[in-house]
Amino acid sequence: MLFDMDGTLVDSEKVWEVALHELAARAGGELSPAARRAMIGSSMATSMRILRDDLGQPGRDEAADVDWLERRVEELFADGLVWQPGAFELLKAVRAAGLPTALVTSTGRRLVEVALDTLGRENFDVVVCGDEVSAPKPDPAPYRTAAGLLGVEIAQCVAIEDSPTGMASAVASGAAVLAVPAELELPATDGVHLRDSLEDVDPAFLSSLLVPIPG
Repeated sequence: MLFDMDGTLVDSEKVWEVALHELAARAGGELSPAARRAMIGSSMATSMRILRDDLGQPGRDEAADVDWLERRVEELFADGLVWQPGAFELLKAVRAAGLPTALVTSTGRRLVEVALDTLGRENFDVVVCGDEVSAPKPDPAPYRTAAGLLGVEIAQCVAIEDSPTGMASAVASGAAVLAVPAELELPATDGVHLRDSLEDVDPAFLSSLLVPIPG
C-alpha cells in the first residue's frame, strides 16, 4: 500500500498554509487563494515558482525562501500533526495484515523525519520523499520508485491520495488509486476510486480495488 502524507494521512496542509502566508508576508506581499490552491500536492520547486509569480517577485532567492519555509514548517510539525479521519486506524490495519507499505510524499526528507514522529517509522517499510526522486508528482516516478523498493509490481499496489497532482502521479504510475479529498474537490477520474474519508476503509476494501492476476 502506498500512502501520500500531507492531506491524506495527516491534516498538515493547514500547517503549510500558515507558513506560506507568513513567508509571503515576510516578502512584503500576500499569497492569493488561487496560488495557495495551486501549491497543494506540488513539489517545493513548483510551490516556490508559484509564490514568486503570485508576489510578482521573479528574482527572489529560492534557496533562502526554501530554508526559511522548511525551518518554520519544522517548528510547526514538531508541535504534533493531526491525523485525518480514519487514517490512523487504516494504517494500523494495513500493518496488522502484513501488507508492504510505503509513504510517498512530495515533502522533503528533512520535514518527513519530523512528521514520522507522529506517523510512526515502524508503520512504513519504505519512505520516498519529494527531494529523493528523479521527478516529483505529478510524474509517476515517486510511486514507481516506492513499488520498486518494496519489490511489488506497481499494478498490485493501491495508492491513496488527496490532491489532483497526487492522483495524476498515482494513475500514471499504473497503481490502483483511492482518493479522498481534503483541501480541494477531486473530479471523477478514470482509474480513481473516490471516497469521502478513510473511515470504514480497510485492507479488504483496498485489495478489492486491485485487478486480479490471471492464472
